Amino acid sequence: QVQLVESGGGLVQAGGSLRLSCAASGRTFSRSPMGWFRQAPGKEREFVAVITWSGATTYYSDSVKGRFTISRDNAKNTVYLQMNTLKPEDTAVYYCAQGRLGTIKEDDYNYWGQGTQVTVSS
Repeated sequence: QVQLVESGGGLVQAGGSLRLSCAASGRTFSRSPMGWFRQAPGKEREFVAVITWSGATTYYSDSVKGRFTISRDNAKNTVYLQMNTLKPEDTAVYYCAQGRLGTIKEDDYNYWGQGTQVTVSS
């Protein structure tokens, strides 16, 4: 059984930074791609970033490219999302997810965390 626990969310001013962490239990983390998604109030959940099992390849949504960085530490069973130059439109609940395929589609992810709130004030 896989459990994912996000942390690191909070309130930050526009232009600031936050680093989210997602700690995973289970034995499959190091062999699985990991993704970050987010859901803003009144909107559908959307893809943010994905990283392959080795960390060699990453992919970002256009809205965060150049500002966010996804990384992982397989020895610690943890994936990170470094968020810089935050904007009010980045306000959302951020979810990490573990999947079989490293895609942008929610359906390709088997396990989800409970989410962590990120609020960016203007």
